[in-house]
Order: sequence, then structure tokens, then C-alpha cells
Amino acid sequence: MSDAIKHECGIAMIRLRKPLQYYYDKYKTPSYGMSKLYLLMEKQHNRGQDGVGVANIKLDLPPGSRYISRYRSVAEKPIQEIFEKIAKKYNKAKKIDEEGYMDAQWMKENTAFTGEMWLGHLRYGTHGKNSIENCHPFLRQNNWRSRNLVVAGNFNMTNVDELFDRLVSLGQYPKEKIDTVTVMEKIGHFLDMEVQRLFDENKDKYDNQSINAIIEEQIDLQGVLQRSCKDLDGGYAMAGMTGYGGAFVARDPAGIRPAYYYADDEVIVVASEKPAIKTAFDIDYDQIKEIPAAHALIIDKDAEYKVVPFIDSLPKKSCSFERIYFSRGSDPNIYQERKDLGKLLIPQVLKAIDHDLENTVFSFIPNTAEISFLGMTEAVDNYLVEERLRAVQKYSNDVEALKKVLTFRPRIEKLVIKDAKLRTFIADDDHRDQLVAHVYDTTYEVVQKGKDTLVIIDDSIVRGTTLEKSILTLVNKLRPKKVVIVSSAPQIRFPDCYGIDMSRMKEFIAFRATLELLEESGQSQILKDVYQKIIENEQDLTKENYVKAIYEPFTDEQISKKVAEIVTPKVMESEVEVIFQTVDNLHKACPEHTGDWYFTGNYPTAGGNRVVNKAFKLFMENSEERSY
Repeated sequence: MSDAIKHECGIAMIRLRKPLQYYYDKYKTPSYGMSKLYLLMEKQHNRGQDGVGVANIKLDLPPGSRYISRYRSVAEKPIQEIFEKIAKKYNKAKKIDEEGYMDAQWMKENTAFTGEMWLGHLRYGTHGKNSIENCHPFLRQNNWRSRNLVVAGNFNMTNVDELFDRLVSLGQYPKEKIDTVTVMEKIGHFLDMEVQRLFDENKDKYDNQSINAIIEEQIDLQGVLQRSCKDLDGGYAMAGMTGYGGAFVARDPAGIRPAYYYADDEVIVVASEKPAIKTAFDIDYDQIKEIPAAHALIIDKDAEYKVVPFIDSLPKKSCSFERIYFSRGSDPNIYQERKDLGKLLIPQVLKAIDHDLENTVFSFIPNTAEISFLGMTEAVDNYLVEERLRAVQKYSNDVEALKKVLTFRPRIEKLVIKDAKLRTFIADDDHRDQLVAHVYDTTYEVVQKGKDTLVIIDDSIVRGTTLEKSILTLVNKLRPKKVVIVSSAPQIRFPDCYGIDMSRMKEFIAFRATLELLEESGQSQILKDVYQKIIENEQDLTKENYVKAIYEPFTDEQISKKVAEIVTPKVMESEVEVIFQTVDNLHKACPEHTGDWYFTGNYPTAGGNRVVNKAFKLFMENSEERSY
């Protein structure tokens, strides 16, 4: 995506199912679990580069032994830093006692991060500060082993204020008002209650040590999640480990955030993306399962697992942006979906170039748009097959004309190249814009000046600033006849509130274009009418997305045309046209992932309506406050 946005997070969990010594003996190393977690996280580094955390729990150590370890980092290469620190502990243990190094019990008693349970998290900082304190996993510690809780997740809650107030009403005194802490404390509260329930049931029958064992065998994590998550509104894939060996990964009722798992007789593994699991464990894709929406994967103390419902489900609305851009394209389903997104754009593209393929150059903005680009060029090839069939009938007696048609190939060039090492470190606006314009470079002397049309595909156009200040300014130097910018995603019109950092209305180029259209057509009163509805219904903004009304007077094509006008630099000599994917075609390409609220305003949870209405209210009041 040429317009960089903060997004998503990633989780990785491993539960070793056999005695720890088994892995030492079979794989000839004590670092089996660590190495697998490293692979899971490295293969998901696209999901978070601002901060990383890793937690490990050792099972069945005697009282007085430290059994929970955690490292977090906000270094430039946080994954590398954390695992290098863990590896140093292993290397130190080997130097101290080479024999003990291959003894699982000795390692557990003498070296950190040598337990059977692993949880890793990758973070993109959204509105939270990018500090170690904001990095997952979070710990909720207690002297009772069964009450210790480690939580990490890919989530954002829309009702943090309400959740916070409920915690206070329960008698708690939360230290922070952020969703991660609030959710962890809520789960922790009901975990405490479950432990206390089991203790009370058995206190007159057994001694306290025996009761501890009973609690750890009988604790109902499904029930804990049912009680603690019923009030959550948001998108989440939330992972937790307990001190006694139980664990869970819970997915939100609409399946907004992704979570996948794999299990065999050695391991239970969870990750945000399937390719990470496949790479780390060298398995077939059909062995990797999706945790269903409104379900939790629950692991007990003995490493047995089940996938069970824990909350009422909603219609599945898994995030389509995962498919368009965020997730790795090496997933075979995502790869095909992105190709289809490119293919489905071709009718609009052919119309924009007046079917003049001979004088058209196709390209893409690196690197994630390349798969959609392949789909687009494949559709061009399919179109040419039909054209050749018609030519055979038309030019059957004209060898030269027939030869020209049969040998024609679409022109494909890599025109826009990003210089990843260039940093726009100057704060002065004029000089900063000069640097921004050179973040990208181009290939010269492949475009016929004044004759060729350039078709350049991008994953998505969010703000349009990179187009205006960098890409279009750059390609203008090639002097094409026309430039067609193609987005494989539809117009982003509404804020996201489930994990992607798109919260302010004024940042969206489609919104800005609509404002200008309203002004030009004398319909600006609609803005005031929508604002008034929001004010009148401020006590409950969850019922309806009032902001949809501002887009209703205009067609997608009218908004796209205005977007093109806005992003066209003043120095641009060529005509510019912007084409967006249609929502219908998005659903054709990604039929199993219909979450499209940023395009349509159809939010999967009630809290989404509150967020979009609040975002518009803040815009009208010229406030820089966030809507969630």
C-alpha cells in the first residue's frame, strides 16, 4: 500500500504436548520450542514492527521456582533482539553444565524460557504509545498458580469506557484505561472467581495442596470466557496462558480478526496467519484449521484441547483488508483472491484506455500490489485471446495484419520503484515534500512521450498524499499521455475500529472528495443535518450509521473523478484518472471474507456505528481527538 497505515497485530502460541525431555532427545536440542516460536513470529513480522513480546511458562515446578518468563522489546529489530537474548541464556547454560544442557528438568530449574508453553506477540502501535509498557503479552500475577494469567491479542475494543466502568463496579482499581489491560483484568476477575468457586466446593473435603490439584484439573476456561467476554464489542483474536498449564485463544463473534491452529501428538500451535504455521512445521495447508467465529480453542493442563463456543455469534464478517493487503500473499487462498481482484478491474481499465493496448504500459506500486497486478495482466491476456480469435476471422487473407495481432503482447514495465532506505527526516514542509517526492524512483525511456497511457495498480488508496506528492509527480517526468491509477480495494469512506489505525474521517481521500462535491453541488447542508442527528442521538449512537447519508447524492464514479482531481499535482501535464474496485467485485474475489465496513459503513458490531458517528462529530467540531 503506497499510503502507509498502522494496522493489525500478530499472535503466536505453542503448547508442547509431550514430556519436555522428548523434544530434547528427538530433536537433539533444548531449543525446539524457542526455534518454532521464532519462525512463527518471523513469518508474521508483516503484522507488527513497532514492538514484540514473548512469554514462556514452565509446568510442574516446585514452589519457590520462577516459572513465568517474559521479554518485550521496541528495538529497531525487536524479534531478533528478543530471541538473541533468549539464546544467550541457553548458551550460558551449556557453558555451565554441558550435560545438564540436554536434561530437560535441569534446564527448567536453571534457565529461563525453557517451559512447555510459549506465547508471542507482534505489535503495530496505533493510538497507544510505542513503549515497552504497551507491548504484549501482559501479565496478571498471583501467588496462586491457577490465577496467573498471560494475555496477548490482535484486537481493538469499541467500548473500553463501559468495560472500564464495569471493572470499577466489580470493585477493581485498574491501573490503565486501555483495552488490553481492561480485557485482561476482566478475564482475570472471572478466572479468580472460578478458582474461588472450586476452592469453596472442596475446602471442607481436602487439604489446600490437594485442592490446588483439583482446581487445576477442573477449572472451566470456557465458562470464564463466557462470563468475561459477553460485554466485549470489537474485533479480537485473544490468546491467554495460565500458570497451571491451561490456555485459550478466543475469536470475536463476527470473526473479524483471524486465528488459525494446528495440532498433532507433539504440539498445539496457533497463529494469525496460515503460512507461518505451514513454514514452521512443514505441513500441508489442509492440516491447518480456522478457529470459528465466537469460538475458543481451549487447552487444559494435560494438553488436551477442544474448540467450543463461548459467546453468541454474529454474521461472519472477517476483515477483507486482510485479504487485500495485510496478510502474507503466500497463503494460496489469499494469493488467488488478490489475483481475482486484479482480474475484475479489467473492464474498467479497458474503458479508461479506450481499449488501446498498443499504447498502454502496465505497472504496479511495489510490492504487495504485485499479485493483483499479475491478475490484471492475466485478464488482459484473456481479453487478447478473444481479440485474436476475431482477428483470425477478420484477417484470414492478410498475413501481415494477422501476424501483428497474433504476436502482440501487452507492455509490462516496472515503472515505480520505492527506495526503502530514504527517510523523510526533515520537518520543514517545503523541503520535506521534496524528499517525499524522491522516496520513489522510476525507470526512464520506456514510455512514449505524449502517446502512451500508464496503468499503475495499488492495493488501496487511503489518503492520496503519496499519489500526489510522490508517485504522480514522479511519473509526470515520463510525459505520458494519460495516467490511470487503479486501486484493488474500493473507496475507503469510513473509519475502522477493530485493529487498523484508520480513525479520522478527514484523512480519507474519498471523504475529502465527497466534501468538495457537496460544496460544488450546493448540498453542504447534508453535513449539518448529519451532525444534528448525531447530536440528537448522542446518548446512543450504536443504532445507525448516520454518516452514510453524505455519500448518497453521488455515484462511485463521481467520487473517483473528484479524487483524481484532488491528487493530481499542479505540475502534472498528463490527464489522470483514478479507478477503484467495486464492492460487488470485492465480494466476488473474497466471498468468504465479507467484512467491508470501511467501504460501505456496514459495521459488524453496534460499537462500529458509535465510532463512525463520533468520528464525524469530531470532524465537524474540528477536533483532533480519536473516535475510539
